[in-house]
Amino acid sequence: MPEISRFYGLFIFMNYNDHNPPHFHAWYGDFKITVTINEGVVNGQMPQRALKMIFDWMAIHRDELLQDWENAKNKIPLNKIEPLN
Repeated sequence: MPEISRFYGLFIFMNYNDHNPPHFHAWYGDFKITVTINEGVVNGQMPQRALKMIFDWMAIHRDELLQDWENAKNKIPLNKIEPLN
């Protein structure tokens, strides 16, 4: 699973050939979630502070996330996305 960003102990990944809807995976310690890019639906558990950072980052980089989703579907290398500062 290619890593596309890392910040404040959060790791953001996206799989090639993953199922719809477009989403990414986030890990923080033992916590793992998936987040849909368009709707922001979370599947899994994550501390509230980490989840807020993920949503702040996603709001800034939504277009880049959707581009990486298209790249993954087409088996094109994924682009790294700037971390949250």
